[in-house]
Amino acid sequence: MDKEGLLFVLSAPSGAGKTSLCKEVVSFFPDLWHSVSYTTRPCRPGENDRVDYHFVSKEKFKEMVDTRKFAEWSEIYGDRYGTPINALKEHKSNGIDMILDIDGKGARQLRDSFPKGIYIFVLPPSWEDLEERLRARMTNTDKEIKKRLKNTKKELQYIFDYDYIVINNNFETAVFELISIIIAERCRRERVFHKVDELLKPGL
Repeated sequence: MDKEGLLFVLSAPSGAGKTSLCKEVVSFFPDLWHSVSYTTRPCRPGENDRVDYHFVSKEKFKEMVDTRKFAEWSEIYGDRYGTPINALKEHKSNGIDMILDIDGKGARQLRDSFPKGIYIFVLPPSWEDLEERLRARMTNTDKEIKKRLKNTKKELQYIFDYDYIVINNNFETAVFELISIIIAERCRRERVFHKVDELLKPGL
């Protein structure tokens, strides 16, 4: 291939909307591959195995960790999440652009294997808005919501590791900003040169 695939990494506090944003962006770019993470958490209503996540047992997940099948993995609220490394490497070498949504701790691990990735952090417009979104899920108790809000403050320490920040105040606007970032990154000089190499040869 003339170029390697780009890796877009989307992170956000729980409830900020990164998964919904990621799915919307993928629907806009048919050539953008969405990496599906592995998780030990139970499948929620409306979710599908191998579409939203690869739902596996704790034993299976541990086996994958021990055999170095993950580019990164972390434990969040008692459940484990991991990104399969072989799929990322294969798509990268085949020139296929990728996007994945993971937490800040996982993204920091991922930089070791993919330092040239494009890292994007999504924020809610306010603490009140984030709490409202968490309550709207109807899947978290008051104790869990307070814990997630407390952990969000810790997650913000990772924000300086990122190249871009998107504030998800309006969903459509946030989607537009993410699409703009992807288009801009694809148009960087060093990533387009191979397409116009013939035009740049001396004597033409």
